[in-house]
Amino acid sequence: MELSNLKPKKGARHAKKRVGRGPGSGHGKTSARGEKGQKSRSGFSRLLGFEGGQMPLHRRLPKRGFTNIFKKEYAVVNLADLERFDEGATVDEAALRQARLVKGRNHGVKILGVGKLSKKLTVVATKFSASARKQIEAAGGTCQEIA
Repeated sequence: MELSNLKPKKGARHAKKRVGRGPGSGHGKTSARGEKGQKSRSGFSRLLGFEGGQMPLHRRLPKRGFTNIFKKEYAVVNLADLERFDEGATVDEAALRQARLVKGRNHGVKILGVGKLSKKLTVVATKFSASARKQIEAAGGTCQEIA
């Protein structure tokens, strides 16, 4: 077997429908578009969700709630994840990104108190939960909140 011999499996490839090639083809005259109507015309394009003039589903359904455009999303990091850093290290957003604990675009980092922390760390973050702050300080570390 060589690359030059490779062919798709039988039935995997489908011949393109050739329309408007005479009556013998079975797709002549109207080119498989039927007789008259909007869909038979050239240049026809239907809007997404159009239901032939009937009220579309996305307009029939009730609308609920709203989206707060001022909402701030924080990247969440648990205390158990900070265990991988060395004793006495400064853990900030850059260090967390390098360790692949924070990804994407956020309004900052929030440290949560899930898990145990046994190392003395200087943690720099946007927000801390009360339990996280308590555990970091109990381990001898410090919490620095940045705006």
